[in-house]
Amino acid sequence: MEIKENDNRKLRRAKKRLQELKGFYWHLASYIGVNTFISINKIIRDLSDGESFVASFWDFGTFAVWLFWGIGLFFHSIKVFSINPVFSKEWEERQIKKYIEKDKREAEKFK
Repeated sequence: MEIKENDNRKLRRAKKRLQELKGFYWHLASYIGVNTFISINKIIRDLSDGESFVASFWDFGTFAVWLFWGIGLFFHSIKVFSINPVFSKEWEERQIKKYIEKDKREAEKFK
């Protein structure tokens, strides 16, 4: 019975992980599609107002949405792919071991 429950937990975790991954890829696809559409429209609008293509292309407004949405996409990718250089799994394990050892030392003082 315990084996099936363990397998069910693993299956639920795998499905949750898959949903997170699919969510990230949809986020990435919409990021590329929407930002491309916005940038092309802005460049066309600027060209119709008499600006040169180079000036319109390199205008900050053309890349502002890419930049700010990209920051959100970056943090989404960190969450989905479990990339955390500061608080990694190894760091968590070291901290847990450290606190367990500290508790053991404290408990031994009173024996």
